[in-house]
Amino acid sequence: MNRYLGGKYDIIVVGGGHAGVEASLAAARLGMKTLLLSLSLDHIALMPCNPSVGGPAKGHVVREIDALGGQMGINADATQIQMRLLNTSKGPAVQALRAQSDKHEYRVRMAWTVQNQENLDVKQAAVEDLLIEGDHVAGVVCNNETMFLGRAVILTTGTYLRSRVIIGKLLTPAGPNNQPTAAKLSESLKDLGLELFRFKTGTPARVDRRSVDFSKTKEQPGSDAPLAFSYMTKRFDRPKVPCYSTYTNPRTHEIIRENLHLAPKYSGVIEGVGARYCPSIEDKVVRFADRDAHLLFLEPEGLYTNEIYVQGMSTGMPYEIQEKFMRTIAGLEHVKIMRPAYAIEYDGVVPTQLKPTLEYKAIGGLYGAGQINGTSGYEEAACQGLMAGINAALKLKEKEPLLLKRSDGYIGVLIDDLVNKGTNEPYRLFTSRAEYRLLLRNDNADLRLTEIGREIGLVDDERWRVFNERVEAIASVTEWLGQVKFSGRDAKVAAYLEEKGSAPVDGGISGTDLLKRPNIDIRDLAALDGKAGRWRDDDLKEREIEVKYEGYLRKQREQVARFEKTEGRRIPDDIDYGDVSGLRLEAAEKMAEIRPYTVGQASRISGVSPADISVLLVYLTERRGKDGEK
Repeated sequence: MNRYLGGKYDIIVVGGGHAGVEASLAAARLGMKTLLLSLSLDHIALMPCNPSVGGPAKGHVVREIDALGGQMGINADATQIQMRLLNTSKGPAVQALRAQSDKHEYRVRMAWTVQNQENLDVKQAAVEDLLIEGDHVAGVVCNNETMFLGRAVILTTGTYLRSRVIIGKLLTPAGPNNQPTAAKLSESLKDLGLELFRFKTGTPARVDRRSVDFSKTKEQPGSDAPLAFSYMTKRFDRPKVPCYSTYTNPRTHEIIRENLHLAPKYSGVIEGVGARYCPSIEDKVVRFADRDAHLLFLEPEGLYTNEIYVQGMSTGMPYEIQEKFMRTIAGLEHVKIMRPAYAIEYDGVVPTQLKPTLEYKAIGGLYGAGQINGTSGYEEAACQGLMAGINAALKLKEKEPLLLKRSDGYIGVLIDDLVNKGTNEPYRLFTSRAEYRLLLRNDNADLRLTEIGREIGLVDDERWRVFNERVEAIASVTEWLGQVKFSGRDAKVAAYLEEKGSAPVDGGISGTDLLKRPNIDIRDLAALDGKAGRWRDDDLKEREIEVKYEGYLRKQREQVARFEKTEGRRIPDDIDYGDVSGLRLEAAEKMAEIRPYTVGQASRISGVSPADISVLLVYLTERRGKDGEK
């Protein structure tokens, strides 16, 4: 059968999940003629697992996506049914936004966005093969014998590569929510010489709201404050829907233990490696045998559905066992399952085969983003899609790539971890993965990255105007704090200090110095000075953090400056690590395989020691001297 040429594009994106939509939007907005191919147009930006966006580190990433000009934050704000700022009792480095989303509305709104984006075509098709010319990708071949030519291809296949859904002994070749699976693309990638892995993940049951007795659970309301991921969001009148919490108990655990032989992991049905940080309920019962209870959250899936997501109860056990152990839980005694929980296995491509641009080293113009790279979560996928779309477009424009450092953002941390260390299980971001997390806060993502987004062309004029208004507002707060004086003879000031348990002031003290004291809130100082309402709370709080943590922030910035003296030291593309005298064989082999761009990246490769880096630095210095003599 002759192949039909469906069209020619600059960039083709394979997969319409969270990575795919960000990749295609970024490429199109940067002027590339772009094609988004999805297995199903009805499931673009589907949330197959939890109906939420954000959380520790993940919320930081959504803010960073927004700062660079991406879409996830805007869409999450527009469709949220509850939002909270988490970890408010802890330091600012770990505070993060988390939104419950109306998952149907989220998908519909994102699909509408991509379908109406200039330079972007959206089509339904299953890609089965890649067209390769020499060592460069040239397009894709679909299951209907249609081919599309492209100068770059971005693979964002999620958990659909040779995927199968598992419920007890029932094995179904399918993707999430029983969507079609991409069965043949895996073999094509293997034939191209790419190394694949097999991972496993899962999702809890969805239960009928009408069958839950919420009086036996604890309500978890959202915040009444005007919270948003995107600084472009101006409306905060969305409906607010509570979540609820409950717990498993010894009887729940007893039923699970009695039926472990029916759990896919323990029966030997599952081949893939599961996520350590998101274990199934049977894993929790086995691994934490000393615990009598595990926390569960009941999360509404939207405004116009009765489906409730049982967060914390992922499983692949048979339907009847799921129902049996669920009905031992307070509030779920008469629960009705609308969709059973399931495990899912899928293929991915080992991420150490990627450059930091997310382009495959062996195949020019071919990029990978999202769960195909071994990550878990919507947010991790979306940020990779954004970066792949940006870098594919920049390469075609013959411009320098965008490479975010670990000190620039969590996106930089994630990509650096993947391409240098790889992962032997589904990778999840945590604040603990970032060395400079006090610098990479939720509140300052726009201040860190919006100028970069503007420079590459993703931040439009309106975003740029709003950003500059914020910069000016923060500068105004800084100026006010330095100039204002609070007198200890002022009765209101004295009473406030006494209320806060703070020492009285002899004479006057600047706002900056007073704010450095524990328990002193910048909003209170503004009110004391008659400035209440002059600035937005988020502008005040950003300045407060910078003042209160000034010493710690200065030390981290000094650490970054010292580290970047070697971090950014470029390693020549043509280096032969076998020629580096004194370099251990293991280190030479690992660096030859990974081909790090910089000394900093080389230092984070598993199996490369500080002594190896010292040897490499000596070699690079000597080589630079010799090159300079030529």
